[in-house]
Amino acid sequence: MNGKYLYFALSALLGVLTALVMFLPFLLLTIIYLYLLTKYKRFRGGQLLTVILLFTALFLAGEWTEIDHKSIITESDTKLIIEYTQDPKIDGDLLQVQAVEKQFQEKLLIRYQMKSEKEKEFLKNKSFFRCVCKVSGTMEKPAIAKNPNGFNYRSYLASKEIYWILEMNENPLQSCSPLKSSPIMLIKQLRFSGVRFLEEHFPPEIASLSAALIFGDRNMLDPELLGDYQKTGIVHLLAISGLHVSLLIGMVFYMGIRCGLTRQFMTNFLLVLLPVYVILTGGSSSVIRAALMIFLVLITIKWKRRLKLLPLDAISLALIVCLFITPLVIFDVGFQLSFSVSYAMILSAPHILTGYQGNGVRMLITSVTAQLAALPLLLYHYFEISMIGILANLLYIPLFSFVYLPGLYVLFFFQLLFRHTPQILIGLFLKIIHLFNYLIGILADFHLAHFIPGKPHLIILMIYLFLIFAVFYNWEAGVYSKKLFLLAAILFTVQPFWNWVNPYGEVTMIDVGQGDSILIHLPHGKGNYLIDTGGTISFAEEKWRKRSKPFEVGRDVVLPYLKGKGITQIDKLILTHGDMDHIGGALSILTELKVKQILMPSMTEPSTTELAIIKEARKQGIPVFKVSVGDQWKENKSEFFVLSPEKNFTGERNSGSIAFVARLGGVRWFFGGDLDQEGEEKIIKKYPHLTIDVLKAGHHGSKTSSSEIFIKHIKPKVALISAGENNRFGHPHQEVLDLLKETNSIIFRTDQQGAITYRFYHGKGTFSTYLP
Repeated sequence: MNGKYLYFALSALLGVLTALVMFLPFLLLTIIYLYLLTKYKRFRGGQLLTVILLFTALFLAGEWTEIDHKSIITESDTKLIIEYTQDPKIDGDLLQVQAVEKQFQEKLLIRYQMKSEKEKEFLKNKSFFRCVCKVSGTMEKPAIAKNPNGFNYRSYLASKEIYWILEMNENPLQSCSPLKSSPIMLIKQLRFSGVRFLEEHFPPEIASLSAALIFGDRNMLDPELLGDYQKTGIVHLLAISGLHVSLLIGMVFYMGIRCGLTRQFMTNFLLVLLPVYVILTGGSSSVIRAALMIFLVLITIKWKRRLKLLPLDAISLALIVCLFITPLVIFDVGFQLSFSVSYAMILSAPHILTGYQGNGVRMLITSVTAQLAALPLLLYHYFEISMIGILANLLYIPLFSFVYLPGLYVLFFFQLLFRHTPQILIGLFLKIIHLFNYLIGILADFHLAHFIPGKPHLIILMIYLFLIFAVFYNWEAGVYSKKLFLLAAILFTVQPFWNWVNPYGEVTMIDVGQGDSILIHLPHGKGNYLIDTGGTISFAEEKWRKRSKPFEVGRDVVLPYLKGKGITQIDKLILTHGDMDHIGGALSILTELKVKQILMPSMTEPSTTELAIIKEARKQGIPVFKVSVGDQWKENKSEFFVLSPEKNFTGERNSGSIAFVARLGGVRWFFGGDLDQEGEEKIIKKYPHLTIDVLKAGHHGSKTSSSEIFIKHIKPKVALISAGENNRFGHPHQEVLDLLKETNSIIFRTDQQGAITYRFYHGKGTFSTYLP
């Protein structure tokens, strides 16, 4: 059976996918898989029966998960008895912690906005474990994605079997009673105490890195630093993974042997230590996978005469166990990446790595192997990969393996045992951390190394998998000719090529909440125009209330949408006027994407935000044009003509919005920013024969825009309204909606329907909404 557990693991995986993803396609794939095993692997009798039984068992486990894991709690259940099950996460004045409702045994996410800095300090240093509490609050459904490529928080929590968020108004530890201790709770308490110990005794740079690498807690890491690690493709080093677990277990085993303990004793000790270590480090997918593999290998060492297990068998058994215990883990990105990369490393090691001499070359090949294995998943979930990550791994893997990990353990235990760590050691570590944090910032800003083809379609995803398999197959066979180079070239050009030849164009009103952002994408990649970027209005607040990475529309909504489309260049960034809800996200766009030119209204007094954008544009050498009535441009069959404002406009900011008409996809569009009624009426006086098919309603459907005279004059067939869900302004106003209905306009609203897209081909197109 050695080496054949892989085929059993694949059958288990197919069983879960058939139950939880798509029934018929994966069932057909399973039938084909069984045929291939019979024909080419000569599976007969017991082996084939085992494959079928595993498929059936995991299919039933997946089906049971679908049936069983639905919310029993209702929105009216506002008074509950809960038990906290995880460490609280505190960010600014927001506390979040997971809990289990005692009556129905259902998981909840508790959120509480702290009232004072004193209360924050109290809750930060208070253990939530072993507490059963009576709580009350408002039940809310997690947010859903309202744009293509957006983060679906509801699906993310549902994959963790959490269906409700309880918003509390009172201290979450106010009405609690102690619970009888259990070994698991004691270990979790130890983890909480360990993280607090690090925070109290070490500088933030050392404490945050130590918490991540020793206890698997990344909450203290600087969000910008974490972002730099993500951009360079080495964020996996900040999560406890197989590398860290193997190094730690190896160090413990070596130290035990050096202290005179027997190998048998150390093997038994590690078998007990591994489950404890999984809980102590937070139980992430990568830790569970690595610990299970090592656990199985240690068992084979202990029973070496009765059981033999190859690394491939160990990871396959680990996969089966993980899927059987929690089928929903299949949707966890960390689980997907951990197993796919580990399989690639194990399968390639005997055939590819052995063909290279020298540690440096082998590390390079290992890095390339890992990047190839992770590529489809990274593109599907994050829409981009960093090519510089291959080189960054060569530098940072040794740094973490031989400097950070052992050094931080030494500092931690030194402080724990002697209550004092020599300042020279802390100073040395701080210098090393500062140096490599600075370097990772430089590497992260190296945009030329970023490959952003967008989120692959299912067909493209299949092509990626086929090409990667072909690359590994030829590489393993020792083919280093043009064939291997050609396969690699196709791998990195197939999706950009499709983006280029795609004959469809689109106009999409992105849901940015209470703001505006519209993408015009011309066919064959002939032009990308972004009209406004949305923006988050921030208010001055006390330092203790500030979040480490506050929500920002440009970075968190618009950029993922654009990158998911494979858009890396904006040909015209059209900023209609200087209000924050229209241009607040522009700096994020300028930082992450290439912008060829910026259009702003011809105003005598730009806003503070506009001045900041102009300053950044000059820094990057991006031309800024002040447009006014009469300006125009043309791209193939698409035409754009500016109707407002007058040159050197001196009035109110909304009145000076850029308003222009466009002929796109066979229809005439009117984009007017927040142009008011007076500005609209000036336009129809100047252009009495103006007719419009699609109107972007001014000022989010406010009654200060979309005047009756204007609407009845242009007679729009379709009206698009961008407004925030349950916004405090009451947009869109009922008067505007009634007026549009009187003219038989079809109304689309982002607050109710999410992103709104008009997709066109050769002068004909259709509207669709992201939400039904």
